[in-house]
Amino acid sequence: MKHKFVKFLRRMLLGIGIGIGLVVTTILLFVGLSPQFGGKATEAQKATYELSDNYRDGRFVNSNAVQLDMSFGDMLKSIVGFLRSQPNTTPRENLPVRKMDSMAIASYQGEARLFWFGHSAFLLQMNNRNILIDPMFGEVPAPHPLLGGKRFSKELPIEVDKIPEIDAVLLSHDHYDHLDYGTIQKLKHKVNMFYTPLGVGVHLQKWGIAKKQIVELDWWEENRLGELRLVCTPAQHFSGRGISDRTKTLWSSWVIQSDNENIFFSGDSGYADHFKEIGTKYGPFDFAMIECGQYNEMWPDIHMFPEETAQAGLDVGAKKIMPIHWGAFKLAMHTWTDPIERVTKKAKELNVALVAPTIGEPIVVKERGAIKEQWWNTF
Repeated sequence: MKHKFVKFLRRMLLGIGIGIGLVVTTILLFVGLSPQFGGKATEAQKATYELSDNYRDGRFVNSNAVQLDMSFGDMLKSIVGFLRSQPNTTPRENLPVRKMDSMAIASYQGEARLFWFGHSAFLLQMNNRNILIDPMFGEVPAPHPLLGGKRFSKELPIEVDKIPEIDAVLLSHDHYDHLDYGTIQKLKHKVNMFYTPLGVGVHLQKWGIAKKQIVELDWWEENRLGELRLVCTPAQHFSGRGISDRTKTLWSSWVIQSDNENIFFSGDSGYADHFKEIGTKYGPFDFAMIECGQYNEMWPDIHMFPEETAQAGLDVGAKKIMPIHWGAFKLAMHTWTDPIERVTKKAKELNVALVAPTIGEPIVVKERGAIKEQWWNTF
C-alpha cells in the first residue's frame, strides 16, 4: 500500500513538473518570438546611454528615490483587487465617441487644436502639422488580448487607416497602454518622424522603422520639427515591456511650442518637483494634458492622485488643464469616474481651468476652458 502511494505521489509530482515546464516554455517562447515585446539595445547604443545623468548601472533612473517594487503583501492585494468583482470600475455601456472626418483633418489650417482618443492618445494639429501623441489605438493594453481588459469605447473617433499623413509621433515611454505594436504597424507607412525618450527607438527599429526616422532625446534636450520646438522633459515613472527589461528605456513628458502656443504633455508620472522645474523653464502653458488615472496607494510614486493632477497644473503654470490617462482602460481598482470627479473638485478649489471633452471632440488650445457637461455621469 505504501509502495503504491509513493508511486502515485511520484507520478503526480512528475505531472505537475511537466505542467509547470510546459507553462514556462510557452511563456519563454511567446516572449522570445512575439514582436510585441520590441527590441533590445546594442552595446553601442548602451554606450550612448552612459552619457546620460539618468542612466546608472545599465538602467535608467528617476531623479528622486522611487519605490518600484511592491511588497509581497501589496502584490497579493493588487492581484486580488483585479480579480475581485468591483462596482463601477468600467462603464455600464460603451462610451460615446464623436466621429472625426479624415478630409476635414487633412485640410485643416486653423488654430492649434487636439482630439482625444481616450487614455493618453491625441492628435494635435498645430502650425499646419499633424502630430500624434502616445497613439495607442489597440483594443487591449497588453501583449495579448487575453492579458488585458477591453477599451471602454467600442470604436475609435477615426479608423487608423483613415488618419491622414502624420508629420510626427511623440512617445512618452514604452508601456503597452502608450506604445502599441499593432498601432505602429498600421501607422508607420504614413509617419515622417518619431520622437522618443532614450532607448524607446530600439522597439521602433525592431518593428521596421528606419533609424533615420527616429529621434531619441534625453531629459531637457530639444529638437526642431520645422518651426515647432519639441522638448523632452522629465517624468517620474518607469518602463518595460517584457520579463527582464524594466527601466531599460527612458520615460518622459513633452513640451511642444510654436510662436503662438505652448503645450505640455505629462506622460505617466508620479507627483514630484519636476513639474515646477518644467514650469519655470518652459511655462506658462496655454494647455496642459496631465495624467489622472490608474492610481493606487500601493504605487503612489509612479502615478498621481487626482488632487495632485490639479496641483501639477498649477506647478507648470497651465492656463487650463485636461486630465488624461482615464476613460479608456481599467488598469487600477478605482471606479472609472473617480479620476474626473476628484480632479474636477480639486481644480475648482485651486481655481484651475479644466476641460473634459468626450472622445473625438475637437479641443481648441487657446479657447477658454470649462467643462460643458459632466457627460460621464450617464455611464
